[in-house]
Amino acid sequence: MISLLRRVLFCAVIGAALVYADTPRVVPTIVDSIPHERTHFTQGLFFDGKDLIESTGQYGQSGIYRRTLDGKILDSLRLEERYFGEGSVAVGDDIFYLTWKSHKAFVVNRKPFSMKGEFRIPTEGWGLTYWRDALLMSNGSHELLQIGLGGFAVVGVIPVTDGGRPVPNLNELELVRDTLYANIWTTGLIAVVELPSGHVLKYLDFTDKAREIRRRFPQADVLNGIAFDGRDFWITGKNWPWIYKVRF
Repeated sequence: MISLLRRVLFCAVIGAALVYADTPRVVPTIVDSIPHERTHFTQGLFFDGKDLIESTGQYGQSGIYRRTLDGKILDSLRLEERYFGEGSVAVGDDIFYLTWKSHKAFVVNRKPFSMKGEFRIPTEGWGLTYWRDALLMSNGSHELLQIGLGGFAVVGVIPVTDGGRPVPNLNELELVRDTLYANIWTTGLIAVVELPSGHVLKYLDFTDKAREIRRRFPQADVLNGIAFDGRDFWITGKNWPWIYKVRF
């Protein structure tokens, strides 16, 4: 437990050091909030029309959920207890759902949820989105892997850098055209990344709100959950009681 705490504190210090003086930081304005299941260890979040799709983690608790903005669960699918779920994204009729350490991703029917298949991933799976005909996956490093849908092979790698320095611990991902929003694990920061260069343009700083949530709700974990509804962003965290609609 002590070693884990030291690791988290170390990563938090490293994450804070990534925000250089010449890199802008923007604090999002919260304009609304909706309830979020405090049992959900959020790993992926995105909109499918007006519905929110959320993938969750933890062994024995991982699953994917379709929910309305008022919290009604419309559909769900649970993974076997041996899998720790991670990020997810919808492409066509499928949802791709990563696992953490199993080097495996699942293919889920988009609506209604049902298991369709699986494929191997070369590293740990963290966050997932879709860009230029390929899955774009984070794995806790500063590199984003481009995975082709044909044979699920790595077809490219995009290093993410700030001032020429690598930005590690990239986690949950959300894409808006050629701009990637990447949560940095253990921090309240979301890197705004230009693609395909991988350059960080600025950071969205949710640090104060994340700290407040963890102070009020000790079981709450770090920021992790970014969804774009076509106009606004929605942000949450693992085991957080709310999902926040924000503008910046």
